[in-house]
Amino acid sequence: MQTKKITFTVNGREVTLEVDIRESLLETLRNRLQLIGTKKGCGVGECGACTVLIDGETIDTCIYLAVWADGKEIRTIEGEAVDGKLSKAQQAMLDEGAVQCGFCTPGFVMSITSMVESGKQYTREEIKKEISGNMCRCTGYQNIVNAAERALK
Repeated sequence: MQTKKITFTVNGREVTLEVDIRESLLETLRNRLQLIGTKKGCGVGECGACTVLIDGETIDTCIYLAVWADGKEIRTIEGEAVDGKLSKAQQAMLDEGAVQCGFCTPGFVMSITSMVESGKQYTREEIKKEISGNMCRCTGYQNIVNAAERALK
């Protein structure tokens, strides 16, 4: 097994780890750092359950190697609520009833957060395109799109 020492920031905290060069960032977040809000869904970058923000960009961590995170800033769902106050995306998901089983919710929240922080205005169709990398098996997406619109106001 070949390893590499990496340092990155996750939710505002600097972390240094020795990782297997084949280890995904998802495995690092969940297994080493116990940040289990990032979910393992498909494992091939199709469902979005493992979406986090890396240097402000949405990334599927199941297909992103941990070694690539060296020097990066990572935000997971655990970093979104501050002092018990939900983020705009989290509150909008709650207000719009866009949460059912909750498995996909962290990925959707991170994708919506990326849109909110971009400062851009999005049409309903653009929102659908932006969240198309996230899958939900429980809802019809209507409330999730409504939540994105609410968060963007």
